[in-house]
Amino acid sequence: MTFCCYNPKSSTTVCVFMTLYNLFFCVSVQKKPLSAVIKEVCDGWNLPGPENYALQYADGVQTYITESNRLDIKNGCILRLTKAPGRCAEDLYKGIQSSDAGVRCDSLKELASVSTDVTFAQEFISRDGHLLLVKIVEDSNELVLSVNVIMTHTLTGFMELMDHGIVSWENLSSVFIKKIASFVNAKPTDASIQQVSLDILENMVLSSHSLFLQVKQEVTMERLIAHLQVTNQQIQTKAMALLMALLQTAGDLDRQVLKMCILLQNIIHSSGSVQDEMAHYLYVLQSVTLNHLEPRMRSPLDCYNQEQRDILHGLRQAAFETESENSLSHERRRSLCAKEFKKLGFSNNSNPGQDLVRTPPGLLALDTMYYFATCYPDAYSRFVLENSSREDKHECPFARSSIQLTLILCEILRIGEPPSETRSDYHPIFFSQDRLLEELFCVCIQLLNKTWKEMRATQEDFDKVMQVVREQITRTLSSKPTSLELFKNKVNALNYSEILKLRQTERLHQEETLAPPVLELKERLKPELLELIRQQRLNRLCQGTMFRKISSRRRQDKLWYCRLSPNHKMLHYGDVEEDMDNPPIETLQEKIPVADIKGLLTGKDCPHMKENKGKQNKEVLDLAFSITYDVEEYSLNFIAPSRTDFCLWTDGLSVLLGRDMSSESMRSELEILLSMEIKLRLLDLENVPIPESAPVVPKPPSNYNFCYDFSQTEQ
Repeated sequence: MTFCCYNPKSSTTVCVFMTLYNLFFCVSVQKKPLSAVIKEVCDGWNLPGPENYALQYADGVQTYITESNRLDIKNGCILRLTKAPGRCAEDLYKGIQSSDAGVRCDSLKELASVSTDVTFAQEFISRDGHLLLVKIVEDSNELVLSVNVIMTHTLTGFMELMDHGIVSWENLSSVFIKKIASFVNAKPTDASIQQVSLDILENMVLSSHSLFLQVKQEVTMERLIAHLQVTNQQIQTKAMALLMALLQTAGDLDRQVLKMCILLQNIIHSSGSVQDEMAHYLYVLQSVTLNHLEPRMRSPLDCYNQEQRDILHGLRQAAFETESENSLSHERRRSLCAKEFKKLGFSNNSNPGQDLVRTPPGLLALDTMYYFATCYPDAYSRFVLENSSREDKHECPFARSSIQLTLILCEILRIGEPPSETRSDYHPIFFSQDRLLEELFCVCIQLLNKTWKEMRATQEDFDKVMQVVREQITRTLSSKPTSLELFKNKVNALNYSEILKLRQTERLHQEETLAPPVLELKERLKPELLELIRQQRLNRLCQGTMFRKISSRRRQDKLWYCRLSPNHKMLHYGDVEEDMDNPPIETLQEKIPVADIKGLLTGKDCPHMKENKGKQNKEVLDLAFSITYDVEEYSLNFIAPSRTDFCLWTDGLSVLLGRDMSSESMRSELEILLSMEIKLRLLDLENVPIPESAPVVPKPPSNYNFCYDFSQTEQ
């Protein structure tokens, strides 16, 4: 290790050079008792009283070296000789009580710095130093806090000492708690005092329920809100931390408090970027608030509860505007209710409450349905009536969809999960809505109906539709919309076709087929694969194809055959019998030199399609092609037996004419071949990340004289 000594007399740090003695010292330092090491260093500097000194890290967190942590010293660490923790604690204890304000301030400032070390904290607390700090706070004068630097150092030192857990927070007096709370409740004063005071109160709240009650009584919500609206981010963060501690410990929150928190967090979010710590507290606030829905989510519907049964029947009546049922017989009324509950999408239409027995989502699904029916009655009626008029297999079941959608929202919003200590992924939309879950449900249930129609879904596709809807919601929330209206616009724009495109793109990215180096490789492979397709097309033309003749009388009983000569210089064709599958080229009497072919026509541009204008259907037009020869005065007309043959022949003829192939079959085959070739070439690079850009090529060397001269004798 590198070892340094701090000489308190000269106030200089001197490196111990690696002489034989020092080398021996550094190697053997961990084998000696720590007291012996300190004595040896003191003797080297002629310092009396080695018990008054200790070793300490010189860089970073300047922690004291003790027998318990000395093995943690890494090679290369720089240590220094300084005051022992006990001596330092005694000196600071006396300095804090000095009548000289300057000495007192300097002592408190040093205390705030060295109290981070647990060894010093133990020594200072053993002298009741923390009680001395408590007394300073209790005796402080609020009128001069704005200029009292001493109070800042006092509170900081106290907080650092208490952080080690040596002394219980519960031993603090009510006078001290009120004084700290008064610093927080005071009008704008020294920011550092308020910051550390908020920190102290947060630790009190988290330490015990009795302290929570005292702090809750002393600190007003209005002052916390005021702190959250200041421009000082440290004050905002500490105030938010205290607010979170109060909310998490409270158990049952007042609704008005939540409304104020939502309003104020919206102000904070709009003021600028949110720091990581603040983002975590916003996540915690969101989690704590949403978790108040957990009891409803875990509670099944009670079929004997009259209030819950009335809500169910209220949903039915709001959907179908049922007239008075009092005049109907019991059986007729029961039959009518069952029929309407079935139209609403309940699986158990005779006892719809059974659909809500499953938890989660339990009663929360009933709450969301009822909220939608009462707050958006027109949209609710339109949803139910629209699906009631569809065929049974194509209707989107409202109740079943609502129950599943509520469950999906609970999972996305993590309702019922305790707040994580590390997460910070809050939803900004939460702070713009008083009832986020219910409002999201109202937007998403209409989205579900829209997606159902886009997918042309049936009852068998229910799970597929719900997967798409989950993806639509998740993707939209991940874009961090700040308002419900913005969420609504984005989620409706993300239709089913867009989801399919995104899935395809992500799949290609996952396969690394869209990485720039892979795209470059594709471009290099294209010419070779296109040549392969050209050869296949020409080979196919050499095999030939059977075509039917179409006359003006639509008689299709005559057949003819056309094929390319093996040397690719002549097209042979002629009439054949139906039982001839592959006639020899010698039997085809007619022929056209490839060199005489002038053009290739397709569809309605073909001469035989122009002659029968208005009489040919689209299917025939899509299969028609012609070649012109002898200065375009003559033509050979084709009607391909299938779309595949049409693509093969038009591509092959294009190759003969020196043109590019353009059929959809060629494009599909090229993509398949490229994909297969890329995957084969990437097999050797499995689990090796492909860079976005090529590595930088190093500069060439100054000379290329790399030859080793073996003639020289090695020394």
